[in-house]
Amino acid sequence: MSIIDNNSRGKDTIPMDPHEASRYKKRSAVERFNSRLKEEFGGCNVTVRGVQKVKAHLIFGVIAMFADQLLKLVSWSFSNMA
Repeated sequence: MSIIDNNSRGKDTIPMDPHEASRYKKRSAVERFNSRLKEEFGGCNVTVRGVQKVKAHLIFGVIAMFADQLLKLVSWSFSNMA
């Protein structure tokens, strides 16, 4: 079942149940991850053939994204220490 944010367009909004709101936040995070994987780390233009090669290509993108986030986290923590 899909969870779609209520767009009231000027009318009264219907609040989500707490469990739906938490799933909506997770959905947004997953979509941001997939978008970044496709746009910045080569997930959109896969030029190899075969399940194993495509899987390896995407896993390398995930590893690169993890390393990028780790470097951002380390540089952020060092800048807040100073």
